[in-house]
Amino acid sequence: MNPSLYPHFGVLLVDDEPAWLRSLGLTLERSAGITNIIACQDSRMVMELLEQHEIGLVLLDLNMPHLSGDQLIGMIAERHPEIAVIVISGMNQIESAVNCIKQGAFDYFVKTVEEDRLLGGVLRAIRVLELERQNREMSSRMLSGELKCPAAFAGIVTTDRAMHAIFSYIEAVALSAEPLLILGESGVGKELIAKAAHTLSGCSGQLVSVNVAGLDDVVFADTLFGHTRGAFTGADQPRRGMIEEAADGTLFLDEIGDLSIASQVKLLRLLQEGEYFQLGSDRPKRLKARVVVATHQNLSLKQEAGTFRRDLYYRLCTHMVHVPPLRERKGDLPSLLDHFLEEAARTLGKKKPTPPRELLQLLATYSFPGNVRELKALIYNAVSVHRDRVLSMETFLKTIIRPEAKQNQPETTQQEKNLFAYMERLPTFGEAAELLVEEAMSRAGGNQTIAARLLGISQPALSKRLKLRGIVPD
Repeated sequence: MNPSLYPHFGVLLVDDEPAWLRSLGLTLERSAGITNIIACQDSRMVMELLEQHEIGLVLLDLNMPHLSGDQLIGMIAERHPEIAVIVISGMNQIESAVNCIKQGAFDYFVKTVEEDRLLGGVLRAIRVLELERQNREMSSRMLSGELKCPAAFAGIVTTDRAMHAIFSYIEAVALSAEPLLILGESGVGKELIAKAAHTLSGCSGQLVSVNVAGLDDVVFADTLFGHTRGAFTGADQPRRGMIEEAADGTLFLDEIGDLSIASQVKLLRLLQEGEYFQLGSDRPKRLKARVVVATHQNLSLKQEAGTFRRDLYYRLCTHMVHVPPLRERKGDLPSLLDHFLEEAARTLGKKKPTPPRELLQLLATYSFPGNVRELKALIYNAVSVHRDRVLSMETFLKTIIRPEAKQNQPETTQQEKNLFAYMERLPTFGEAAELLVEEAMSRAGGNQTIAARLLGISQPALSKRLKLRGIVPD
């Protein structure tokens, strides 16, 4: 399969009129971007071609010598039920159309019908076939639990089951021409998921990444679509847009939740119509790239607020994944710590340091608002000032346990601040202190030093409280 062809399966055109075959082929290629086309003038060759090639869709005339379209519909339905058949006939007869649908045809069009209706029907059939294939692949992967191309995800360090489920999903939809929406907080690795999707697509073009946050409508249009010479003041030379740079590859638009409404309209038209205009040009160009978008924003809330178009959201979410934050997959901390220690040491030209035993316990108490990106920065910072064989905890402690952390937390209501507001019976000071100590020791994995820092008391003071309760930690 040539990854630069669209769709990934062949579209077989069958008609005994060579002029019509050429005309139909050119229309599909120029107006719909369909390039994986095989033409056949002799209806007797159809079944042989279906055996030789990976055909997903057949566009079939009814009145042909040797084997008629009616006969072929039945033969294809019997031997290749997975292949969709669209009849394009010169006869505008309801009875003929009904008969074809009964035999298993996907759709029926008259040759004199408007070009847009025909193209819409063909693209609709392609989308249905792609979704059916993706559902089959997803079911197969979920049952087997194995990845076909694990190397595509080598840049993502994880042992988390939810992350591996995302990998399986990305593999299943990688060949789709529909957009892919990646949701997740800042720092979770959304661009790495986009890179994996691009690698799995097998596209011959490159991955072009554009962060659209902060771009006004004019700059957004110029960045994506490009401009002709003289399109506006200062446009002395023509400029290729990012869409053209990403031809036969992947266009990754990061932070699309920050787009203005005017820019959202432009993106919606691009995805719906599959074509765009350079600034200063009235000649349309075809979108030849897979579009992948990402955002850390809550698009549902933005829709309710009227700052994100609902129709654009539904156009984007055909394929969608939500990358979980690091605080929900803390089982990845050991492997991420080891990976970034090795990477930082190599980058900074140092020997890989040994992390202290209690470092993982400390990291496990932290919520990581900056996710994996923040963890990486913490480790790089620690390695950059590293001197001894064992890595110092000081850099981590300054970030994870600091007096000013309380000031940086989002504002809460008075009731949310008061943990006892909804309790019918207030605990005594002794009971409250015991609960705090118990929770701190649990979060610290039994490490007194870390637990004491979480409570804001000295380690000897905590040890004294534990001994009063009859607990003598190891």
